[in-house]
Amino acid sequence: MRQHLQLPVMAYGNNRIRADHWLEAGEKIKVGEHHLRVYPTPGHTDGQVSFNVEESPIYIVGDTIFEGGPGKTWSCEDFVTTLATLRNVVLAWPDDAVCHPGHGSSFQLGRIRAAIERFLAKDHGSFYGDATWEM
Repeated sequence: MRQHLQLPVMAYGNNRIRADHWLEAGEKIKVGEHHLRVYPTPGHTDGQVSFNVEESPIYIVGDTIFEGGPGKTWSCEDFVTTLATLRNVVLAWPDDAVCHPGHGSSFQLGRIRAAIERFLAKDHGSFYGDATWEM
């Protein structure tokens, strides 16, 4: 597939794949006419990243965050990592950030910021799995 598409494979973290380029936090990569800033957003997976289209409010977030909750986690440790990603990365983005998840509807971060903050203020014990902001 790599040869057929003639595109470089980029990855972040400890992925066990053969990458042409290993991404770094804060790095800018050129895609077509745009530059994307790399944000490591682990939790759902260790090597997950999100991207901001430079000079725009567009954020490509994959399974980091959805309008209804954070991405699914597979262990208590992953859930704790997701909480840290939300606190330290996602909430640092501006309210006008338009988040485009890997599936589901796009949304503006400012519309759900209060729900995320309430979610982060709660003690979730040893939870992991599918979460919603209302938990």
